[in-house]
Amino acid sequence: MDGLRYFHDKLPLVSLLVLLPLTTTLSILANAAPFNLTTIPFDEGYNHLFGDGNLVRSPDGKGVRLLLDQYTGSGFISSSLYDHGFFSAKIKLPSDYTAGICVAFYTSNADVFEKSHDELDIEFLGNRERKPWRFQTNLYGNGSTSRGREERYRLWFDPTKDFHRYSILWTPNNIIFYVDEVPIREVVRKEAMGGDYPSKPMSLYATIWDASNWATDGGKAKVNYKFAPFVAEFKDLVLEGCPADPIEQFPFAEFCAEKLAYLTSQDYSTISHARRAAMRRFRQRYMYYSYCYDSLRYPVPMPECEIIPAEKARFKDTGRLKFGGSHKKQPKRRSRNQGAASDNQVDM
Repeated sequence: MDGLRYFHDKLPLVSLLVLLPLTTTLSILANAAPFNLTTIPFDEGYNHLFGDGNLVRSPDGKGVRLLLDQYTGSGFISSSLYDHGFFSAKIKLPSDYTAGICVAFYTSNADVFEKSHDELDIEFLGNRERKPWRFQTNLYGNGSTSRGREERYRLWFDPTKDFHRYSILWTPNNIIFYVDEVPIREVVRKEAMGGDYPSKPMSLYATIWDASNWATDGGKAKVNYKFAPFVAEFKDLVLEGCPADPIEQFPFAEFCAEKLAYLTSQDYSTISHARRAAMRRFRQRYMYYSYCYDSLRYPVPMPECEIIPAEKARFKDTGRLKFGGSHKKQPKRRSRNQGAASDNQVDM
């Protein structure tokens, strides 16, 4: 540790992080200078969504456990829709055999705009015993479900051993996905995206559900209820944004402008040089699929894609790398809410 202090004294943080092993770099950023966040009790901002008896509030009222058993999954939803915001929770995923399970933390307005909904996803995909969880991020705007923008990743830690914070920042200009304090993906709004950029008020959802038909090995590995109940834990919940009614178009723009100004003044709204360097290294090491490099699916990259030549050479034409590392094809998926059909998911 003394050696680390020596280098820290002699080098800028960005240069220091480049010299360190990637897992050390990410751990340092994840634990140093945490964001200044205001957490709220569950009942202050959220409601039970589905799964009678399978949502269990913590004794202190600050968190919940979501259960999946052979009868049903479960989930919760924010009490309000938000016109942009920062949505965050500390999550601990189920352990052991979790094949076929999807734990989702996402924003959506599909209940209001059935054919033109917006959505921002973090979806954790279970695996066979002793194999690591994987996760993906995605976004849709104005019902653009035929133009999925999926990216898939591994993690540099075991998400079943302890709680880690997962966050989504959504502003009119950009979207940032975070794991702890490490940004893993940024989408900068481009004019050419048009309605594909999410723009209507959305609710925050969290669910656990049976995604046996696509989540693990393209649906080959199913949920095994011998290991049930599967438990995902959520705590230290954060909702920052402007509560809004998308139908009545309330509140007035001036009120939401104040909320947006507050949002964009926070640490998580700006990616520092050190965090941007860590994001680049994370994506080089742990991202194993990106729609931006899937030229078979999208011969012309989406307008927001930043094509990096070295990455393009690695991904070739499919946008996909082979699995590897320590925290190392899916058909169309089903809905995360009570199993209704959905055609949003690309074959992977």
